[in-house]
Amino acid sequence: MKHHYIWILFLVLSGCSKETPTDITTPNNSSLYFPSVSSWETITPTSLNWNTTALNDAYTYLQQKNTKAFIILKNGKIVAEQYFGTFTADSNWQWASAGKTMTALLVGIAQEQGLLNINNKTSQYLGTGWTSLPLAKENLITIKHQLSMTTGLDDAVTDNHCTTPVCLQYKADAGQRWAYHNAPYTLLDQVIEKASGLSYNQYFQQKIRDRIGMNGLWIKLGYNNVYFSNARSMARFGLLLLAKGKWNGTPILSDTNYLAAQINSSQTINPSYGYLTWLNGKSNYMLPTLQFSFNGNLVPNAPSDLYAALGKDDQKIYVVPSQGLVVIRMGESAGQSQLALSSFDNELWGKLKAAGVF
Repeated sequence: MKHHYIWILFLVLSGCSKETPTDITTPNNSSLYFPSVSSWETITPTSLNWNTTALNDAYTYLQQKNTKAFIILKNGKIVAEQYFGTFTADSNWQWASAGKTMTALLVGIAQEQGLLNINNKTSQYLGTGWTSLPLAKENLITIKHQLSMTTGLDDAVTDNHCTTPVCLQYKADAGQRWAYHNAPYTLLDQVIEKASGLSYNQYFQQKIRDRIGMNGLWIKLGYNNVYFSNARSMARFGLLLLAKGKWNGTPILSDTNYLAAQINSSQTINPSYGYLTWLNGKSNYMLPTLQFSFNGNLVPNAPSDLYAALGKDDQKIYVVPSQGLVVIRMGESAGQSQLALSSFDNELWGKLKAAGVF
């Protein structure tokens, strides 16, 4: 994975909007369908009164935008499943930073088990000296700061993926600055390993992957730990989020307070960011590498309660509780090689809106 990224600054629709807390109480779990390991029920777009002509236009757009896989779930059932080129239902692809949201859920599971507390300082798990900061400053950093991208560590170092102490330098006190910084996030893997006594893959497989029928593996690429799976596994994780941490009645994460915190503003500097999760419906948002805010919703064309796992080159898991929707996209860059949000998000949701998906 490349350690350096070039941002292309793009214009976005601006304006003011009322901040909307994401409702953790909808939809009702009893209304959701959960697939078995071997089968997944489908429902037709026509039966939902979707505009199939407009939906086909969306498929054409997705193909033009270098998409490999695209899935829409409605209350857990597959309404749309499209693969492009040589990519198939059995093909695996990287989640890139969309995997961050899965890590956040795993941290919540570890906390529920009593293995860690997100309000504890990170050095309690990694030992002192995990950064190059003076001890007093290092001890200000907690797991919660790692989850919310507010460690205060300098993201403008030569390689902000680098997790060695020399690369982790002071920029501001923890909690005083929001910056999309990969290295502090990546170190959550080690926090979980130290707390659980298992490898990150082992703990993840036991607590999430095998319990909801996913395939896939975390693979070390340079400093980064990147998840690879097929598209349906991505959709399964989205369904787990939609179902408020339960899988077909079985709790994967019972702590609904943690899950609610994950999908609502984790701090006030960038209200459109929860625990390693992007949030729609807020009055403003910040983007990776930039230290100023854009006015308006993250994805103006989408429902305000949408939240998302967003990865480099447009890896997407969108969840819309009010509509019972999970939408996933895997592929190459749709045109702008961005770390998270790109113009693709709003364009896609404009086409889904035209198709009557919501």
